[in-house]
Amino acid sequence: MAIADASPVKTTCPYCGVGCGVLAKADAGGVVEVRGDPDHPANFGRLCSKGSALAETTGLDGRLLYPEIDGRRAPWDEALDLVAGRFSETVRIHGPDSVALYVSGQLLTEDYYVANKLMKGFIGSANIDTNSRLCMASSVAGHRRAFGADTVPGTYADLEQADLIVLVGSNLAWCHPVLYQRIAAAREKRPDMRVVVIDPRRTMTADSADLHLPVRADGDVALFAGLLAYLADQGALDAAYIERHTTGFDAALAAARAFGRMEIANRTGIRPADLDRFYRLFAQTPKVVTVYSQGVNQSAAGTDKVNAIINCHLATGRIGKPGAGPFSVTGQPNAMGGREVGGMANMLAAHMELGNPLHRERVQRFWKAPAIADKPGLKAVDLFRAVADGRVKALWIMATNPVDSMPDADQVRAALADCPFVVVSDVLAATDTGHYADVRLPAAAWGEKDGTVTNSERRISRQRPFLPLPGEARPDWWIVAEVARRMGFRSAFSYAGPAAIFAEHAALSAYDNNGARDFDIGAHAAIGTAEYDALTPFQWPAPAARETKTAQQAKAPGDIRFFAGGGFFTPDRKARFIAIAAQAETWPQDASALILNTGRVRDHWHTMTRTGKSPRLSQHLAEPFVEIHPHDAARHGIGDADIVRVATPRGAILVRALVTRRQAPGSIFVPIHWTDQFASNARVGVLVAPATDPHSGQPALKHSRATVTRFPAQWYGFAVLRHKPDGIPADYWSLARCEAGWRVELAFAGDRDWAGLARGLFAASPEAETLVYHDEALGRHRFACFEGRRLAAALYLARDAVAVSRSWAVEQLAADCPDQPTRFSVIAGRPVAGASDRGATVCSCFGVGVNQIAAAVGAGCTTVAAVGERLQAGTNCGSCRAEIRGIIDAHRLQAAE
Repeated sequence: MAIADASPVKTTCPYCGVGCGVLAKADAGGVVEVRGDPDHPANFGRLCSKGSALAETTGLDGRLLYPEIDGRRAPWDEALDLVAGRFSETVRIHGPDSVALYVSGQLLTEDYYVANKLMKGFIGSANIDTNSRLCMASSVAGHRRAFGADTVPGTYADLEQADLIVLVGSNLAWCHPVLYQRIAAAREKRPDMRVVVIDPRRTMTADSADLHLPVRADGDVALFAGLLAYLADQGALDAAYIERHTTGFDAALAAARAFGRMEIANRTGIRPADLDRFYRLFAQTPKVVTVYSQGVNQSAAGTDKVNAIINCHLATGRIGKPGAGPFSVTGQPNAMGGREVGGMANMLAAHMELGNPLHRERVQRFWKAPAIADKPGLKAVDLFRAVADGRVKALWIMATNPVDSMPDADQVRAALADCPFVVVSDVLAATDTGHYADVRLPAAAWGEKDGTVTNSERRISRQRPFLPLPGEARPDWWIVAEVARRMGFRSAFSYAGPAAIFAEHAALSAYDNNGARDFDIGAHAAIGTAEYDALTPFQWPAPAARETKTAQQAKAPGDIRFFAGGGFFTPDRKARFIAIAAQAETWPQDASALILNTGRVRDHWHTMTRTGKSPRLSQHLAEPFVEIHPHDAARHGIGDADIVRVATPRGAILVRALVTRRQAPGSIFVPIHWTDQFASNARVGVLVAPATDPHSGQPALKHSRATVTRFPAQWYGFAVLRHKPDGIPADYWSLARCEAGWRVELAFAGDRDWAGLARGLFAASPEAETLVYHDEALGRHRFACFEGRRLAAALYLARDAVAVSRSWAVEQLAADCPDQPTRFSVIAGRPVAGASDRGATVCSCFGVGVNQIAAAVGAGCTTVAAVGERLQAGTNCGSCRAEIRGIIDAHRLQAAE
């Protein structure tokens, strides 16, 4: 396709499950512009910091542009023939279960559908799982236990209509900022609206809450069991709803009462007074939405947590009604679409059940498939165990990076290294997983993709291309279909384009359905290319017009909530209460052990293959870190900004210490994003044991026992470089993109040849001018290299923390340095008199730093709104507003002293 040069293209953001609409275009020179789509019903024009910076991630630097076999460029036909041949041969010799696919919520629904169809219907194995197993599997299992289907009952509008929002294990302000802003806007209109945040950490989301409950890791089951018992004791149940539409209530209540008040307080770590306050608020507020995310799901008890929450909503009839219901928000753009096509190892397409022989026969009949998987396949953790022990001999990984994201990540890496045949489809040439591929296939990236995604409220939106496919990159669905054809399945995979795949997907959803299944988009079963191209966002169910009398299809037009009047998808159409027993206490008894929690930061995404390309997103938190409470830091001899070794029995990493009271005593937090591409040793997955939830198979990524020790750094360093270094000879390093190059943090256990280090990092031309400063007494060394009027590189070394403004030093790479005073200021590490230093980035959307905000506060801006009016900070996605408020409060405290 030609690059668009006129009207923007309506597409969808590729980050979290909010599913924001985006207007994107590229001019004739390839310059990309991105803004929010004001007409999209998920975001109404809002974008978060990541979405706002999408234009910075579309460049071709680092792209995989051609197929490769054993590291050499190869023609597509050769690569596809090899993949098809090796998979066919492995199946012939060792059986269908000897091969596997590991896919991703970054795939579009059409990609997912074709991959699932090939694996389950034509290869005949269910060994296809997805990184959504790490994200949403416990929600799926909880929904299916309670509702009989993986159904999200509510919509985003419920967040604005509720009188109480309960956020459980969800840092919404950073991980789903647009939903956070929708709630914030609703609170401005209705000040009586209340928000409760249940999270071990005092996140930025908690700063805006009316009540923060710092629950212990995995204390959620006890917390909501206590709530269920409280609701019964206070007469706050909906007896009529329980009687008409549910079963199992008495057993669930008896199990909840077995916890006891003291046990609940002990397991949750929450003060009894705060428990009572929360319970009263929930009981007395009819319109309650409970939003939960990874803090609930990523647990060995994740499914039980989900059902403990759902139990409380079923017991009060607060489900499927405006402003009321349990609400799972997904972490990936198409986690929901993957669930719709059966992209998990224990599911069939169109929300049918792999364990149901009638469903298997139906799908096989529809696909005209030679076989159908007759048992669940290997879930993610077990899949990589099977790779390690040789049961899986050929593995195809699509659009994900398991060497970094999986638990027990070093064992995953070892398994791939030993696997006889590994295929990786990706957009980047260098990833930690791609290193182990025998065949690498260049896939289409966001901006080039053409298909659909489904967001957390069941809304299907188009993701449209506005950039041409670069090099020989191809859509994932095309790659899979070409392999399928070469495996002998040509007629079933002869798709003319994504519209044909979507039409087949829609037709299967309606096939032998008649209201028996929740997922039905049969209205689009005959969609053609023109209609597909013009498709506007819609929520399912969207059945074809027909004569039916099912509860769901008898609703008023536009009402697509589920279960207000029952109509569950169990055999008797009633919901199931789940009796949840207390599990063994897992809080560490060892005084030296801490509970390790992992998760996301505001401006990065997964393993940074996209956000790591954006200069502004890389400035807010530019290196891996461990959050630790001051008491724990003092106990372990750790100071703020020290390099810390975080270790478990499975491995160790090096990260920067962030000492903060936001972290609860006894717990630490490390983000998931840093990889070997961006840091010396910060893959947090190496620390996490492969423990999983018994119902969902989801790994417990937020509850590991860890120890912390100070790394004995003797020297610290900071560098800014015009060009990315080939190697960094330091004990600790972290690399981040900046506007005109790269920034690097360094630490060393002993002395080095500092001049030699500088030469290696700078890789300067012979004509370059280098300034050098040494102060042996103070233990400082500085080097700056200039090429023409521009700074090429600078390196600062010190015995303790390097006292250089990072944001100012980064800006010098793009500045003019024509004279000696300007160049000496670079060596000095501070601006010349009269020049400004904006300080560390607070607002990534507009590049506003802490010093600028502090100056605005000093000039009389005493509210977040006033700061926003002056600097724009906090006026886009709003995820930095809590930080701005903290700067304002700190200024007030300082002024009062």
